[in-house]
Amino acid sequence: MLKLKIFLRNRNVIFLIALAASLLVPHATPLTRHLVLPALALAMSLATMEIASSVFRRPRSLLFPAFLGIIMSYVVLGNIIIGLSAFMIRDEMTWTGFVLLASVPPAIAVIPFSGFLRGNGLLSLIGTAGAYLGALVIMPLIALGLLSSAELDPFKLFIITVELIVLPLAVSRWLIQKGIRERIEPHRSTVTNWSFFVVIYTLIALNRNVILDQTMLLLPIASVSIITMFILGFLIDWVLSLFHIPKETRTSLVLLGTLKNQGLAGGLALTLFSQEAALPSAISTIVMIVYVIWLDFKKRWD
Repeated sequence: MLKLKIFLRNRNVIFLIALAASLLVPHATPLTRHLVLPALALAMSLATMEIASSVFRRPRSLLFPAFLGIIMSYVVLGNIIIGLSAFMIRDEMTWTGFVLLASVPPAIAVIPFSGFLRGNGLLSLIGTAGAYLGALVIMPLIALGLLSSAELDPFKLFIITVELIVLPLAVSRWLIQKGIRERIEPHRSTVTNWSFFVVIYTLIALNRNVILDQTMLLLPIASVSIITMFILGFLIDWVLSLFHIPKETRTSLVLLGTLKNQGLAGGLALTLFSQEAALPSAISTIVMIVYVIWLDFKKRWD
């Protein structure tokens, strides 16, 4: 029983179960699609407890790492996603999904991933926090600027931004202030991982038929995801190594420059557009699972 509990708390195992379940038993999506935004809000609230309140009290010392987070997630990764998808994608809803993916901040998982990959924890923490604060302005600007021809409700986008970024940050501050963080800390990682299970399962299951039956349609989508994770990650690490940047700093910048919050992008796509617009997030999630497992193995070789 103990081994089973450990097995079911393992992040990689949970992600692989979500992937398998979404392809083999997709029948729960009528229920889980309504749980995506609550699951994301819960995961974001718990994950952002890593960001201590004291971080926000020293703004000057945080400007540079926060700026790096914005640069890596938006100037580097966001622009490459938009550029590649503009060149390779022809379907309007798929393009919409990639624009949403480019507009969201880094994956919250950057923070814990930085820990087990031996990255620069403070840089990952502040860089992620900076990108999330920047997302309050950048995300609506990108979406409204590039999706102006689509039926995008700016007010609805604003409300979802508040629900999935502002409120989770506020809730995490409240949990810390009330001392509840210590009580839920032993279970935080497990609850966060299973919240992502709901998101991963739903995004992939909703697009199961396309994924299994229309492989050729997926090739350009998967290509964009593979390039912006595996190849871009290699290039970021290689270029930074030329400047003799320490390994732990390179690791954090690679994570900030390759991982987007696919759950948030998929939630926006399902809420504002359609399940077809969530396809890039679904495929990107599958690629991310493989990418993170690969980074884990690569760490042991370095």
